[in-house]
Amino acid sequence: MKKKLPLNGITVLDLTNVLSGPYASLILSDLGASVIKVEKPNGDDSRRYGPFIDKKSCYFLSLNRGKKSILLDLKKEEDKKIFEKILSNSDVLIENYRPDTLKSLGYSWSRLKKNYPKLIYAKISGFGENGPMSKLPAYDVIVQAMSGIMSITGSSKDSFSRVGTSIGDIAAGLFCTIGIISALYDRQSSKFGTKIDISMLDCQIAILENAIARYSVSNQNPIPLGTDHPSISPFGAFNTLDEKIVLAAGNNKIFKKLCFLLSRKDLYSNKLFTDNEKRNNNINVLRYEIEKTLKLKKSKYWIKILSEAGIPCSRINRISDVLTNKQLIKRNMFLDYFLSNKKKLKVSGNPIKIAGIEETKISKKAPNLDENKIEIFKMFNIKL
Repeated sequence: MKKKLPLNGITVLDLTNVLSGPYASLILSDLGASVIKVEKPNGDDSRRYGPFIDKKSCYFLSLNRGKKSILLDLKKEEDKKIFEKILSNSDVLIENYRPDTLKSLGYSWSRLKKNYPKLIYAKISGFGENGPMSKLPAYDVIVQAMSGIMSITGSSKDSFSRVGTSIGDIAAGLFCTIGIISALYDRQSSKFGTKIDISMLDCQIAILENAIARYSVSNQNPIPLGTDHPSISPFGAFNTLDEKIVLAAGNNKIFKKLCFLLSRKDLYSNKLFTDNEKRNNNINVLRYEIEKTLKLKKSKYWIKILSEAGIPCSRINRISDVLTNKQLIKRNMFLDYFLSNKKKLKVSGNPIKIAGIEETKISKKAPNLDENKIEIFKMFNIKL
């Protein structure tokens, strides 16, 4: 018998827009939940974000595959009745509206809890449900800056950069998903739902790794280090004859192996590099010495011999390189998304691999705006 996905039978009513919420509901969908995407009259804002194929947003397609769309205007009483009919048969309600928007429409947590006691209500906002900033809106770049992540990202102490993917939204979506799944588990014994309050800013703080601890110890602000690591060396990008490669010698054993492989036993015996702390303090000298050897040959040569020796390393791949990576292809991390005109694009697959679940190589479709209205009406016995 074919094994079912773990969230099979769970219905998610998705009021979210653009990225943080749609990313969370995409994960839930990939894990087997049925996601009903309620869109405002002009649809999810991301339907107007490029790139486009035949006037369809590839941004929207990649985040909303496998979901069903219905257009509802929650300012209209007739649409509220439809919404409430679906809500009464849903396990999870997720939204990332501006603060108090859902409450102003008549759906405060106190009302939801009373009328739908088993409902799990998850809200993503910029700053959470309490605190002096709770009413303010936010975007990814704002929370990257405000959280300090931008201050430790870049090529030098005066060169700050936004992380190249929207990690402010994505981290919030991931933590929201964890919260929802935890609440579903708890509901099995408690028989009651709960409210989950996710702040984008909180989530950025949660992924700061050890930056807060480092400041607490040294009383000095961490700074951008380019590709280097603040606590481990050598751990970053190094020049070869033709291009940079990345090396990671996370302990003395790997560092010794690296030095011997480069025919640089002198580096291993050098008093400046005898332990990780010293290597970290003298990274500029160490980089110069390593690169002096690496620049004698091309990156392809070094990647081959370093990999064969078990030393962690990589080229700095571009997306075109990533799409041909045999490891990722084997792991089914690229799905074919077929458009109605038989054109095809690639979208990312599900990184959560579950024993006994057979994965497809073809992506489910993302819905057109209001495409599934009649189907949803039938699912929830709503009269046309």
